[in-house]
Amino acid sequence: MSKHEHTKDKNLQIIQIISILIPIAVAAILGIKTKIDLGSWTKVLPHVIGGINTLTSICLMVGFWAIKEKNVILHQKMMKSAFVLGSLFLLIYITYHISNPSTHFGGSDTVKYIYFFVLISHIVLSIGVVPFVLLAVYYATTGHIHKHVQTVKWTFPLWLYVSVTGVIAYLMISPYYV
Repeated sequence: MSKHEHTKDKNLQIIQIISILIPIAVAAILGIKTKIDLGSWTKVLPHVIGGINTLTSICLMVGFWAIKEKNVILHQKMMKSAFVLGSLFLLIYITYHISNPSTHFGGSDTVKYIYFFVLISHIVLSIGVVPFVLLAVYYATTGHIHKHVQTVKWTFPLWLYVSVTGVIAYLMISPYYV
């Protein structure tokens, strides 16, 4: 095995490990009964998260438009921004949930079913999309554009769905934040 192949294999293993650790860490944090008191400033974090999801959605759509227009530079900037925003989202999400109890949805039964459909599909697909986003970034940054294009055919719509449903779930539950 050449040094390049060994590095590639190691990078793919790291992507697999991260893809497993993120949902485990988030599930563990959500399961913590005793929250850490980080102060009342953490109460605004759901609104920040909603804003981050909105900006991520915009970056993804502009990035998609840019590549269709063959504007590779704008595409790269938008995708890097979406990735950074996604990483920031994860850090803020963890910070909020280690310091605050989960908010319960208080809408009517019909609206509650819609909310839970949006939320559950958002959560399940957000777990599933992580390895594909990491692979897409890896292929793009290592110059494997053909593999990048193959990967994003599935990754882009999933990531956009996760991002947009994050905004929808936020808008639906935001009246119930204390």
